[in-house]
Amino acid sequence: MLYKRRVIIAAFFVFTLALIYIKIADKLLNENDSNRVVDQDNLGGPLDELHPLTIEALRQGEYPGSDLTLEQQLTPGVNYKRYIASYKSESLMIYGLLTIPSGSSPTGGWPAIIFNHGYISPSVYRTTEKYVAYQDAFARAGFVTFKSDYRGHGNSEGEALGGYGSNGYTIDVLNALSSIKRYKGVDSERIGMWGHSMGGHITLESMVVSGDIKAGVIWAGVVGSYPDLLTNWRRRNVLPSPGISSTRRWRDDLVSKYGQPGDNPRFWDSISANNYLADISGPLQLHHGTADASVPLEFSKTLEAQMKAVGKEVEFYTYEGDDHNFSRNLSLALRRSVEFFDTILKH
Repeated sequence: MLYKRRVIIAAFFVFTLALIYIKIADKLLNENDSNRVVDQDNLGGPLDELHPLTIEALRQGEYPGSDLTLEQQLTPGVNYKRYIASYKSESLMIYGLLTIPSGSSPTGGWPAIIFNHGYISPSVYRTTEKYVAYQDAFARAGFVTFKSDYRGHGNSEGEALGGYGSNGYTIDVLNALSSIKRYKGVDSERIGMWGHSMGGHITLESMVVSGDIKAGVIWAGVVGSYPDLLTNWRRRNVLPSPGISSTRRWRDDLVSKYGQPGDNPRFWDSISANNYLADISGPLQLHHGTADASVPLEFSKTLEAQMKAVGKEVEFYTYEGDDHNFSRNLSLALRRSVEFFDTILKH
């Protein structure tokens, strides 16, 4: 009898411990679930703050730019002057290559194009060595052009954190836009934007944030949504740059904190410019080589379809067998791009 009583007491003790354990575990799980939902509802930030990568956070930012300072006059082009110029972005001094058509500006001012370069290792980037021939085509055609070096590139202050895990480069471009609008001789109502590769990503973001960009041209753009960038794109044949290895970890960092897109679609949608195309500031012209080994052709195809789905104007040119830099069709792609800007910004 005593043995049975001890067995019953022991069983009751074990059962009580089990109930306590279950209640504690359930409380912890509920707290974790609650935290995860709060993160999703607030797009990854504190209750009163948006995650800085979100399009809405970019829209709430201020981009006053500054007066452009002509730092150095360079050898002129055929019909235009060239300068290294500087401007302010946040607290940073950013440099870039500025071209101005020769002669007196037309009534109302020159049309202008903000020029967004693609990824180049900051350790080798030089203001006057990259994209000069591309920029020359638009300068010859009578546009003021300005190519920002972005923070951490050339002599620009700040840290180069990459174009996908940080919005720093986009912020620099939006401040460049404000600065070029303030420049004497520029028509602030006739500004376009050109971007290649990573610069295409920056262009698309800028055009859903600012209403001041009247037309955009994107070559081989990284214009997929963030879920596409996460699952359908890996840069190949790119050597890591000293000191910026963190720029390669943005995928892992975002997934670790916010989960996969299927588990937290609201956050991933909120950082993708593709979900805001109904608000894009002007028509797009897209270019992509079918043999591009750096950025998937599907990114441009999908963007074309997305633009059409929301009733926005878009042109799309493919170049059979051509690569990421349009080495077989550079003149043709430049001519089409100049004509597009001519049609929209000069009439």
